Amino acid sequence: MGTIFKTSVVLLSFLFVFCNNKMNNYQVLDKTNFQTSIGGQKTDLFLLENENLKVFITNYGARIVSLIVLDRFEKPLDVVLGFKSIDDYLKANEPYHGATIGRYANRISKGIFSLDGKKYNLPINNGVNHLHGGPNGFHDKIWSIVSFNKEKIIMSLNSEDGEMGYPGNLDVELTYQIVDNQLEIYYKATTDKKTPINLTNHSFFNLAGEGSGTINNHILKLNSDYFSPVDSNLIPTGEKRAVDGSPFDFRRPKAIGTDINSSDDQIVYGGGYDHNFILNKQHQDSLSRAATVFEPNRGVKMEIFTTEPGIQFYGGNFMDGSDIGKYEKRFLYRESFALETQHYPDSPNNQSFPNVFLLPTEIYKSISVYKFTAD
Repeated sequence: MGTIFKTSVVLLSFLFVFCNNKMNNYQVLDKTNFQTSIGGQKTDLFLLENENLKVFITNYGARIVSLIVLDRFEKPLDVVLGFKSIDDYLKANEPYHGATIGRYANRISKGIFSLDGKKYNLPINNGVNHLHGGPNGFHDKIWSIVSFNKEKIIMSLNSEDGEMGYPGNLDVELTYQIVDNQLEIYYKATTDKKTPINLTNHSFFNLAGEGSGTINNHILKLNSDYFSPVDSNLIPTGEKRAVDGSPFDFRRPKAIGTDINSSDDQIVYGGGYDHNFILNKQHQDSLSRAATVFEPNRGVKMEIFTTEPGIQFYGGNFMDGSDIGKYEKRFLYRESFALETQHYPDSPNNQSFPNVFLLPTEIYKSISVYKFTAD
């Protein structure tokens, strides 16, 4: 979505996830390690697959656990970071792996916004700011399964009025679907009170495979002439700054690490890249290309298309090796990246940014597509 719109797989005890050829053998995800109960609600693991993709999803946080593609050697490769059990997700230092983020993705300054003359206070969980819906955001919820088949799963979630400080009862429907070599994500929501909303997926990628070293050699192209500069607390200043002549110019493909050690104050503030890029759009709310990423050794290319007006590029600057993934490898500094399709950070406090307030008379809709090929 740009602005608000008006308007059968056999379940085995063991599910096999293939890894890249640097591993000695395949890794096994034990389905029973995802079958537990949290707060009286059951969690599970689900597989979407066709001849091009395998996507493992859990309803804990509506997360992508594993995403397997074929590389240039036609070897299966897992390009999304994840864990081998619900317990590992619960213990993780980084809570957002593969998760659906809401009610509001990204940061809200000091956890405060005003709506129709009323001030709302949200929990602070990122320095002085509110991040990704708060400590008990959508990433921490057990989503209900609406339907599930070999290539499509639909989940739903009700976020109650006042949850994490947000107004309105919000009903969310999320669809993951694989079509050919694409993973498609559809978001839909309605509310009974005016409320801010900004949903995204927070997968961390390494196109050489999970735990396979630096992402600074990945070649990135962003369809963006402008980005949102931030202050030292990573809150947008409200400026729309041209990327020309800066480390933020990815209009032509370049390695992520090319300017990563720049003395530019924006790179310093983020400890690298952790910024919103304003997408070039011919038509508001249209599905258009946002980003292309290519990994030169395994030859995997990922293209991202979205109806959203922005995309947050995060270069794994805060990964510290404390989390160990499903292949028993540590998640290290700058060895993964996120590209979060979104509305801009702190939009509830900036009227010049695209609207993020959903009315009871409206339906929120958003689409993001991830296409995988190998060159």
